[in-house]
Amino acid sequence: MKKNGRGSIKYWILSLIAMSAVISCQSKRAKLSTTDTALVKDSVTLLTANIAGDISGRGPVAWLKYFENSPDFFMASDGQLALQGYKSAKTFILKTLIKTIPGIKLNWKHIRIDPLTNDWASIGADFHEDLTDATGKTLSYDGYFTGLAHYDGHNWKLRNLHWSIKAPVK
Repeated sequence: MKKNGRGSIKYWILSLIAMSAVISCQSKRAKLSTTDTALVKDSVTLLTANIAGDISGRGPVAWLKYFENSPDFFMASDGQLALQGYKSAKTFILKTLIKTIPGIKLNWKHIRIDPLTNDWASIGADFHEDLTDATGKTLSYDGYFTGLAHYDGHNWKLRNLHWSIKAPVK
């Protein structure tokens, strides 16, 4: 065997140590128990129900209760970044959205929740929205929502979300 480079004994020993460390770290990654999986699914399902109820009852200002108050928060819509950070979301909602769309009725369908850890879950759902603009005109939209929910030790919040909207419903 070579003394230096890929053929050296030292290279192969270091490679085996590195592979062992990677395998060891992967095998120690905590898997959710059945109970924890059910708990995350139930609590995130409650989050989605609360979002729909609050948005439908209080309008778009209610979103602020469910967005994670973090610069890491973001929202995309139809493949474009719409809100970057909680501060920009708050400013947009309070200064623009509640004036242009004061009413929203939100309904989820076929909600899928994938618990990732005890503190993180992926959400996917069909949705239907009836948006009432400032003139009282209502537009209806269907689409698909995805988001990452994070438990901050007190509440589940949305760390990020994406809306894909189909053509308006007539």
